Amino acid sequence: MITTLIAEQLFDGKELHTHRPISFENGKVIALDTVSGAKELKVSGLIAPGFIDVQVNGGGGYLFNHQTNSETLSAMVKAHGKYGTTALLPTLITSDLATLNSAADVISDAITTKLPGVIGVHFEGPHISVPKKGIHSSDHIRALSQQELDLYCRDDLGLKIITIAPENVAIETIKTLVENNVIVCLGHSNASYEQTQAALNAGATGFTHLFNAMSALTSREPNMIGAALLDKNSWCGLILDGHHVHPATAKLATQAKAKGKMMLVTDAMSTIGSEQTQFEFDGHHIKLSKDNSKDKYQDKLTSQTGQLAGSALDMITAVNNAQTMLDVSFEEALKMASYYPAQFLNISQQRGQLSVGSNADFTLLSTPQNLPTHVTGTWVDGNAIF
Repeated sequence: MITTLIAEQLFDGKELHTHRPISFENGKVIALDTVSGAKELKVSGLIAPGFIDVQVNGGGGYLFNHQTNSETLSAMVKAHGKYGTTALLPTLITSDLATLNSAADVISDAITTKLPGVIGVHFEGPHISVPKKGIHSSDHIRALSQQELDLYCRDDLGLKIITIAPENVAIETIKTLVENNVIVCLGHSNASYEQTQAALNAGATGFTHLFNAMSALTSREPNMIGAALLDKNSWCGLILDGHHVHPATAKLATQAKAKGKMMLVTDAMSTIGSEQTQFEFDGHHIKLSKDNSKDKYQDKLTSQTGQLAGSALDMITAVNNAQTMLDVSFEEALKMASYYPAQFLNISQQRGQLSVGSNADFTLLSTPQNLPTHVTGTWVDGNAIF
């Protein structure tokens, strides 16, 4: 059955239109217009491409590391759908080999059964740097073995991202990963500028949560951050919660980075979309500090050590924060949450924009005249999930 949604505005991923209908059938957009015989629904607000989050540790009270099963994936999709996310990569934080294998099998099953919203997996570690580990367990940080290489190179996991520290992974291994359709991101690393550049030359194309847990830019050593900002071909993930990166630093980095190469990520933990306020993770007791003021980015997750422990950020809040912190337009903020991640993942023909033939993944937003903008509806494959 063909459905046509008609809202006051439609952002197709590149341009903003007024009173532009969108028609879809069988999970695909078939026209940016009305279609004869379609079921027409008038909705209030702005229709935009669904958000794509490439770094999601949990949601709905579930953490992928702790409950590595399909129930967790469904809970994460539902939780983040409330905030406009229509596609995500469940992220496994540094773990033992058994958990890596279990995660891979769960993701494989989700891809095979076409679980809505799950498009792949992000392995954040364990091949990272101990000095830049954050809350990752040093007990599991290790060199990349052949067993693990074989796992990452599986062709049944959908889109695959791995975050590595290039000083601890051989260049030839990076090339092998890239040749097997693994998107290599650099992060949790103390690498020099030269080591980072060598990894980029070998095919790495991303940086995991820019500034956080990576060697800093200084006057004499550009290090990983300098390489990330100078490189015109790679993408940087940015956690815009007001805690991970100072707004002025984030703004400066966005202006320095090549246009279209900065994308929003949440690094969200299990608290998103739930009443959970604390949990345990690898020896850390993590608490949610919630601020009830108008600035929602005050919410944060911290360990008893005082370290940030993932985030309490959702994507629509990141979009709102992008406008105020980075001084970018509403349309640019939306691109940072949808079109740019789709380009990074090389899926921009299917997701991140709304055009004939693209997935019917979109979100309905309150009109942006007065911030913050809110999500009032979310569709994945043409089906309402919120």
